[in-house]
Amino acid sequence: MSILRRLSAAIDGLNDTIGAGIRWLTLAMVLVGAVGALLRYFSRGLGLSMNLTPLVEGQWYIFSVIFLLGTAYGVNRDVHVRVDVMFARLSAKTRATIDLVGTVLFMIPFSLAMLYLSYPAVQNSWRVREMSPDPGGLPRYHIKALILVSFGLLLLQGMSHVIKQVAILRGAVEPPAMGAHLPEPRIEIPTKGASTGSDEA
Repeated sequence: MSILRRLSAAIDGLNDTIGAGIRWLTLAMVLVGAVGALLRYFSRGLGLSMNLTPLVEGQWYIFSVIFLLGTAYGVNRDVHVRVDVMFARLSAKTRATIDLVGTVLFMIPFSLAMLYLSYPAVQNSWRVREMSPDPGGLPRYHIKALILVSFGLLLLQGMSHVIKQVAILRGAVEPPAMGAHLPEPRIEIPTKGASTGSDEA
């Protein structure tokens, strides 16, 4: 089981690394949108005709990358939306059982199905070097390839999730507390008479 747990840790580390990288794409998406809005405003004021399609589509593509590559990261960090409002009140092993069943019956089969169904469309897009139909638009085959990458990462994360839930049910590892992956807010309130770093005699 230790080999499987090391595999699970490697998958988690991969998706954590990708998640840390795509955070910067959020800033890039905002900047691209802001530049597009400014150019649109000034071009109208100056009576210029500018083709802003690349900027608009670029913003869409960056959002697509964030969404596609961030899915497995969200599952790994347990920050995805849960429908069951009673989940937090259940015992740790009951939560692990629900997660295990849901992953095996839904997430893994769904990922496999999407890989199977998406592959022909992605393959065709690469074969014809699909472009945007809009004037000055960007290539689309690169972004479509990320569909396969996204569901591949989600499939790996599902496998990691199964390994972790089985380990919890077997008592091999301690179950994480609800919200354990969420960063705790750090608010430091100075107390009256707090030490300034030097000890008084």
